[in-house]
Amino acid sequence: MEIYSVAAITEADFGCEESMREEPMALLKLEPLDCDGGEECVRYKEVPESVLAKQGISEGKKVCFAEDGSIRKYVRVVAAVIRDPKHHAGRIFATARGYGEYKGWWEFPGGKMEAGETPQQALVREIREELTATIAVGELIKTVEYDYPGFHLSMDCFWAKVTKGHLLLKEAEDARWLSEGELDDVKWLPADRELIECIRENGGIPKEM
Repeated sequence: MEIYSVAAITEADFGCEESMREEPMALLKLEPLDCDGGEECVRYKEVPESVLAKQGISEGKKVCFAEDGSIRKYVRVVAAVIRDPKHHAGRIFATARGYGEYKGWWEFPGGKMEAGETPQQALVREIREELTATIAVGELIKTVEYDYPGFHLSMDCFWAKVTKGHLLLKEAEDARWLSEGELDDVKWLPADRELIECIRENGGIPKEM
């Protein structure tokens, strides 16, 4: 998947009445992240202004193209699949989102990366901020790529374990330790559901990290 940075946004025409278009359009100047800055790398895309507003796309944001060719805001996050080392059958920690459109849906804890962070550093910081504990980050399980209605999510998912402190909820509305047989007992966010299927296909929850 090619990721672009929105270098500039200009009006694509002078208005609906003159252009005979159904709604105002914007012209996006897109630069691939792996581009050396040459004009030959630049791509231009006309997008309805309503789409920009709905998806929160502005100059400096990252975008990508969905399979149907539509443009999506690109969001990269990290997630921790935290194992319970005390449970002989293997359990993992999940939280219920406490805000927004998906309030009450279940997910693996984590969040967005900040500038200059590696995925592992971001994950350690996010868990400390959200759950107060310190974790050790293990192997990458999978990078889930999922098109939500308003954005594309790229989620790096890692095995992890608590090395200091306790998991205390600061943002989520609920949390559970789930065994492999209990993974279908909660309503997962779609991207997290894909991660669950990946874990099952690769031998289930390991007893040791």
